Amino acid sequence: MKINTLSVLLVVFGLASGLTGCNSAMQAYKKGVRHYDAGEYNLALTQFQKAAKGAIDPARLNYYTAESYRLSNRFSEAVPFYQKAIEANTTEPDARFNYAYALKSQGNYTGALEQLQQYVANAPKTTAKATLDKARREVETLKAINIIAQNKSLITLRNMSNLNSPGAEFAPVVRGEELVFTASRKETVYKNNGQPMLGLYKTKLNQKPDETGSTGASGQPEPFSTNIFQGDVNEGTPAFSKDGKTMILARGNNGKRKGGLDVDLYISRLGEGNAWSQPLRLPISDSLAWDGSPAFSADGKTLYFASNRAGGAGGIDLYRTSIDASGRFSRPVNMGRDINTPGDEMFPYVGANAKLYFASDGHPGLGKLDVFVATRSGGVTRVENMGQPINSPADDFGLIYTEPTKGFMASNRGGGKGDDDIYFFQEGPISDTTTTIVQTPPANAPKIVRYFIAGTVSANETPIVPLDSARVRILDDATGQPIAEATTGQPGTFGKYPLQEGKDYTLLAERRGYLTRREQFTMQGKSIPAIFLTKAQTDTTFNVALLLDRATLNRTFVLENIYYDLNKFNIRPDAAEELDKLVTILKDNPTLKIELSSHTDARDTDAYNMKLSQNRAKSAVEYIVSKGVDASRMIAKGYGETQLIVKNAKTEEEHQRNRRTEFKILEL
Repeated sequence: MKINTLSVLLVVFGLASGLTGCNSAMQAYKKGVRHYDAGEYNLALTQFQKAAKGAIDPARLNYYTAESYRLSNRFSEAVPFYQKAIEANTTEPDARFNYAYALKSQGNYTGALEQLQQYVANAPKTTAKATLDKARREVETLKAINIIAQNKSLITLRNMSNLNSPGAEFAPVVRGEELVFTASRKETVYKNNGQPMLGLYKTKLNQKPDETGSTGASGQPEPFSTNIFQGDVNEGTPAFSKDGKTMILARGNNGKRKGGLDVDLYISRLGEGNAWSQPLRLPISDSLAWDGSPAFSADGKTLYFASNRAGGAGGIDLYRTSIDASGRFSRPVNMGRDINTPGDEMFPYVGANAKLYFASDGHPGLGKLDVFVATRSGGVTRVENMGQPINSPADDFGLIYTEPTKGFMASNRGGGKGDDDIYFFQEGPISDTTTTIVQTPPANAPKIVRYFIAGTVSANETPIVPLDSARVRILDDATGQPIAEATTGQPGTFGKYPLQEGKDYTLLAERRGYLTRREQFTMQGKSIPAIFLTKAQTDTTFNVALLLDRATLNRTFVLENIYYDLNKFNIRPDAAEELDKLVTILKDNPTLKIELSSHTDARDTDAYNMKLSQNRAKSAVEYIVSKGVDASRMIAKGYGETQLIVKNAKTEEEHQRNRRTEFKILEL
């Protein structure tokens, strides 16, 4: 049979074209991943769109695309790509978790609930506790979304169209007769989301009501200060002192570090000629964390801000720091589990009524970020959702009051001019057909919640054995006095005993032949949100499992997370926290005498390691003595590399197992 030459050429060139297309798609995919790893999500999306034309693994490509949208705060656009990734059987463990929040941002509460329930049911054991806690809280929120949606107020909203643009405008704050806000209007483009870099802008406030009966902002916005306008970084979320002469702002995101971790708080002061000084970084900022959205208290003596620094409840938390007469800032303090959740809490604002307003995606809400108000009375903090129309399925945040019934906020809800827009709000109607008016439903009688604690005492052995005859005391941390005492029965159980909201407690369990155990328990963050209460009275019991270690001569216990800097033996702050736990054990067991030993890995000479471990053990003992424990109860012993757990350690994890601190019971 004769072969047509033209057909052969078409096949050959078609095949070559196909191979070229596959290579091109793979190159685009690899470029996209590199941009993604660098935190350049908008550039990554451009490459992933090119890669979609080739035969790239759909599970991986769609997941990367969805994550690029999510991490650049475009949740709604991420939805179809999460769906495709899941349909392609992605193995990414957080795919359903993030998909659920993307669906919620669209108001698809049913779909979000279904995804989160599957996520919780199938979450691997390695899932971070904060992430799993957040997912479980959100499941309960979505189950009660209809109740939350009924929370409505007679408030009107108006988009400040003269301020807003297709870019982002948010974080409005008043200084004198000016409205200062954050907007994406610089010439340099932020590679994270493809928008211009953020800067500070100002406009005049209307002092008289306009034709609609409302006040707002007028005039053409202009840069706030030439001294605070660095073109290649993001600057925003300003806070002004009471006299308007000191400003705290957030500055960072210059692209040098992934994830925006180079955002810090800066301070600028108003000087001669009405000029603002060059911003200086505040020492309270954490160089390894994101610090932003500052706000002063009404008296100017406290600064609130948001941070994802280590040691928080999870995600971004709210912190506060005191300012003394000379302008020095105290060490920041986390605002506690009643305010902070495993989710994100941001954009704090303290109103003239001393109430704290903030945005959160961890408290029960309608959207990604909702606005909440916190009040404190009698030692108990109450957090309430501001309801509709302040909140929506979208991001709603940055609320401030300019008058008792009027103010501004930001939202990226539908119907705006672009990304985040600034809105004016007023309690009561405005004669403007573009506003939203909803009526508050009649208030129901207050519902009562009673909280209790109960638990078990068991031997810390395998299998776990319940212990009877164990004495349990529940102490009120504020007074140090016991609120209850109990002796466990045959199943090793105790309780139940009433607790008070907002209080901290200590459970002290002791039994002959075992080391006394002290366990902390806090009611912070454990109150049931009022929105979930359906009965006139609800009883809730918290169950605590206490494990006691058998007190046996020569028994050895490893102290976890006692780390030292390379070739050093000084006690680091993180090691001090762990040694404090041993201090507590020694004080609770006053007849105990121990050997405190230090061990090294095998990556130096025997003599050097022996000397180093002895110095480390000695430093640990000296630290414990400084906390009030008699030195005669401890012996410091360095073993160097003579007692390796992993004989031929190769990985850093194996070396770390060998570098350990232990204590051994010498006398009871």
